[in-house]
Amino acid sequence: MLVRWIISAVLLYALTWIFPGFEIDGAITALAAALVLGLVNIIVKPIMHLISLPITILTLGLFSLVINALMLLLASALVPGFVISGFWTAFFAAVVLSVLNALFKPD
Repeated sequence: MLVRWIISAVLLYALTWIFPGFEIDGAITALAAALVLGLVNIIVKPIMHLISLPITILTLGLFSLVINALMLLLASALVPGFVISGFWTAFFAAVVLSVLNALFKPD
């Protein structure tokens, strides 16, 4: 779990180089953001998926990308020094973060 947390922090920090509106102040902020994002994904995300189940079914699962963006925005609102400039930055960052997490998932 510790390795997963560090990988998530590094991937979040790497997104600052890809997206201009995605900012993290430093390594400690990246670790805090990864921790808060993990907690948000454990606690809030299942509730959001349950509430938005009809629209997720209508969009054939694509609304899950919107939920991922909202979870990133929520985490950025909770962690000082972690700033996402807008929804579309969060949306595309969530897509890239999902792909990178799948690639660097420790077994």
